[in-house]
Amino acid sequence: MGKSRRTIPEELLLLALDPTTGTTAQPQSLDLGLAGAQLVELALAGRIAPDGDRIAVVHPRPTGDPTLDSALELLRRRGSPVRAVHWIGGPRLGLRQTYLAHLERCGMVHAVAGQMCGVLPTTRYQASDSEVSRDIRARLDNAIRTGVPPDPRTAALAALAHAVGLGKHLYPGNEGRSSRSRLRDLIRYDPMGGLVAHAVMDVQNGAAAQPKRAPVQGRPAPVGPAGHSSMARAGAR
Repeated sequence: MGKSRRTIPEELLLLALDPTTGTTAQPQSLDLGLAGAQLVELALAGRIAPDGDRIAVVHPRPTGDPTLDSALELLRRRGSPVRAVHWIGGPRLGLRQTYLAHLERCGMVHAVAGQMCGVLPTTRYQASDSEVSRDIRARLDNAIRTGVPPDPRTAALAALAHAVGLGKHLYPGNEGRSSRSRLRDLIRYDPMGGLVAHAVMDVQNGAAAQPKRAPVQGRPAPVGPAGHSSMARAGAR
């Protein structure tokens, strides 16, 4: 995989990066979203594929991206398909810092050292090329504004942005309510993006720790972190 195209984890993190404060929005759920974004990127690269609500490695050849290849190798070592919700909710937190360091090495962001209360050292991150961040945001805005079905990469990015709660960061306040709703609706345009986005929301709702049960007819669907229904996967396939 060449570096001419930004990966979905990179784009998700750049979307979450606040240009004013140099911090990331939704830091707790962002790690989960980045884990899901890795799955989408690996699927687009032909390395993995959905198997029901599970993820199966179909081609273990490395992509050339070290962060993605680390995830691919971990999936390969499982030996059998793994439920997306278990993978995303697994003990692999810290992806946000991993990707910030990765973006810094790639020259997409630069670290700015500072202090909190004049004592505690802090590190903020600024995008090195604001045009890149504007381009990412413009793709989402265009999909929301025009209603034209987006390409799979943009649809997956929108699904993950919604799943981790970036909607209120990107489209704040009452005036952004309709845009947040349309951002949520873009989840249906990419099956893999929908699968992992629902898995991210399920983990936040605690579903990863619960044994899987057959759906009960008429039972209300669990509500996700943004007040939406975390629907059965059928709507995302």
